[in-house]
Amino acid sequence: MPELLSTTPMELDRYLVPFDPRQVPLYRFDVIVLGCGAAGSVAALTAAGTGASVAVVAKGGLRESNTNYAQGGLAAVLSDEDSFASHVVDTLDVGCGLSDRATVEAVVHGGPAAVERLLELGAEFDRGAGGALALSREGGHSHDRIIHAQGDATGIEIQRTVTLAIVRHPRISTFAETFAIDLLDDPDGRVVGVLCRTERGDLVAFCGRQVILATGGAGQIYRETTNPDIATADGVAMALRAGAVVRDLEFIQFHPTCLYIAGAARVLISEVVRGAGGVLRDRHGVRFMPKYHPQADLAPRDVVSRAVFQRMVATNDTSVYLDLSQIEGDPHLIFPGISRICRFFGIDIARDPVPVRPGAHYMIGGVEADLDGRTSAPGLWAVGECASTGLHGANRMGSNSLLEGIVLGARVGECAARELGRVDTTALDHISNETTGATPADVRLNLQDLTYSLKSMMWRQMGVERDGAGMEDALAKLQFWSRAVHDHAPQGNRSCELVNMLTVAHLATLGALAREESRGVHYRSDFPEPDSEWRAHTALRPVAGPDGIRAVELLREPLRATVATE
Repeated sequence: MPELLSTTPMELDRYLVPFDPRQVPLYRFDVIVLGCGAAGSVAALTAAGTGASVAVVAKGGLRESNTNYAQGGLAAVLSDEDSFASHVVDTLDVGCGLSDRATVEAVVHGGPAAVERLLELGAEFDRGAGGALALSREGGHSHDRIIHAQGDATGIEIQRTVTLAIVRHPRISTFAETFAIDLLDDPDGRVVGVLCRTERGDLVAFCGRQVILATGGAGQIYRETTNPDIATADGVAMALRAGAVVRDLEFIQFHPTCLYIAGAARVLISEVVRGAGGVLRDRHGVRFMPKYHPQADLAPRDVVSRAVFQRMVATNDTSVYLDLSQIEGDPHLIFPGISRICRFFGIDIARDPVPVRPGAHYMIGGVEADLDGRTSAPGLWAVGECASTGLHGANRMGSNSLLEGIVLGARVGECAARELGRVDTTALDHISNETTGATPADVRLNLQDLTYSLKSMMWRQMGVERDGAGMEDALAKLQFWSRAVHDHAPQGNRSCELVNMLTVAHLATLGALAREESRGVHYRSDFPEPDSEWRAHTALRPVAGPDGIRAVELLREPLRATVATE
């Protein structure tokens, strides 16, 4: 049974904007999918394949997702030299004792079929001289099992493929540039829809028999991130307000090599570059990774990120440097996307060291979901980065996330479509949310400044390395900012995003403060070693009041019997 550790006040309105459900246009579908990346698109395609009517609601354009920015590849066992057992062991090892073996085995065994499905949909991956799919290796993997497209454009190719498929499917309707504000539930607490705002600013509601969250991650709560602007933790925050349990949010993976040039977007430099022979050096030209791990530059990402961070501090520099000069072949031809971006800033990747530093990359925790995607909120499913299924444990292994999205996306889509039941849309009439507090005329809240303050504070105090004093200070700031936004922020998407970012930042900090150990991507300088007592999940359960969340309970949740041993 979960052990209750603490209860923390958290004032969250059930709904972020005032609305009358009787005056909002209503669209009815069997299944509603929020998110259009690999996980959401595959879930939609699978559900539609059963005959269900499906709505795909996308916050941005239909190709704007974390999938589209994935320069790395997709991991799958596709050669005789490799094995499912080896991929499972690698994943469990990188997960640092928190991965669920049943989930890992299901995802790994689904790899070949996932690749075949993408090929059938028209995906084009890199191939060797004999025509077979070209396989490479990344950090944590013991065999060559990573497939790529155009070297560093795998996510773009997968996104192109699944977007084309959902647009062409006769039973799928797509709604781009549609901002999901809140999940809607019936009087019994079952999720039956979602309130959205269209690009024109109109409120609309989508009502469905099942709702699937595939909203991606939360990278934008950090100043340094590889994530696109849309990654503002919306799905996790919406789920919490609807009563769902969230889990392990302290585990934020930082990618160790983001292009770092003042004023430029933090572009990810794929791990495949190091897999091809690129090495990390400090400002003095010293190659430092062999001193930190036997696998050197291909060590797990948490090890490399901490090593980079520590080397930056030791050399008093704002970055370290990625050296591609020893790669066999022409780096410009092997990594055309990275070459093009660096050339724009005057960097020749075949000759010049590329300045890099860590950036928030992947939210390992999320909405607690089982292997089929069921959450603790009836009618609500979760898949992909916004879900916590137990695959990644305390540290995600590179290229397992695209695999997870496609394998579990299909599973969630099928399970949700199987459980279609009748939804009474008049059940929404119980919602009463037409009033909101008025902000005094002389009070103005600078959302941009507050957002930047949040991102900077999270980078400093909840970043690659943390400690108790810094996190206690962060909690006080988060509570103060949350009250200010609640009381004074103007209505609009930016305000909703900021509420979501503050909510998830608060929850992540609570989990990190409670976890008095270091494990995987969670590293505390005041508790630098793992603690067997904390070989458990941190679950955050919302405590509902009459009109919203009034507290969260923090629980230590034991692992299932199938979880790997340390």
